[in-house]
Amino acid sequence: MDNRKYLPFIIIGIIAFVVLLSAFNRIFYRIEASERAVIFKTLSGELEKQNIIGPGWHVKAPWNEKYVYEVSESKIEETMDVLDKNGLSISVDVTIRFHPKYDAIGTIQENFRGDYIQRLVIPEARSTVRQVMGRYTAEEIYSTKRPEVEASIKEETRQVLGAPGNEVEMKSLLIRSIKLPEQIKTAIENKLKQEQEALAYEFRLDREKSEAERKRIAAEGEAQANKIINSSLTDELLKMRGIEATMNIANSPNSKVIVIGGADGGLPLILNGN
Repeated sequence: MDNRKYLPFIIIGIIAFVVLLSAFNRIFYRIEASERAVIFKTLSGELEKQNIIGPGWHVKAPWNEKYVYEVSESKIEETMDVLDKNGLSISVDVTIRFHPKYDAIGTIQENFRGDYIQRLVIPEARSTVRQVMGRYTAEEIYSTKRPEVEASIKEETRQVLGAPGNEVEMKSLLIRSIKLPEQIKTAIENKLKQEQEALAYEFRLDREKSEAERKRIAAEGEAQANKIINSSLTDELLKMRGIEATMNIANSPNSKVIVIGGADGGLPLILNGN
């Protein structure tokens, strides 16, 4: 049996299968849960920006193109050199977490052709970091105003990336490290140390002044109390207190000898008291 006569049919069948398989992949496509897509109509040249395609299986004309975007959170890490307010070079390490807005990937595709990270996120983040840090001195960035600098960078980067036409939502921006030239860093740390020592010295002075004032007030109060007591101790009062003490002692069970009127001022003398 000559099978060669079937060879053209086999070749045609293989070609047809390949064409059908290719057509299947061009017609049917799947979008994952972390993805979104938009369709570009090749014949009309129209990008369906408003028709955002969600997860699942979908069908399209084989001549149309689909653009798929990962919409789960992405992360980039950048190291850049910036200048402070006085022109001093500072090295900064930054981490940015972001994702494209789900309902705006058509706009992103139209404006950045899918490469929005390199064309938008990285350049704008770098530009904002440089602009914000250029408003502060190295000392402020490194120590006294670091939280303020970080907050300004985060807010301004978020506004730029999320502006109409950019449509990227920044989740967070973290400044991992700020590196100064070693001599500048040492000078700043020495200055801060001296300032802390000066504050500690002032605190000790204030505490000692407060303690001295407390003692002065206590001494004045004690002197005033003694003055009042002395002015109130008359001979009649002392005699009355002596008589009361004598009566209390006489009623106690201890043995004693009491001589009435034997002391100065007529106060009793107590002998052999236990």
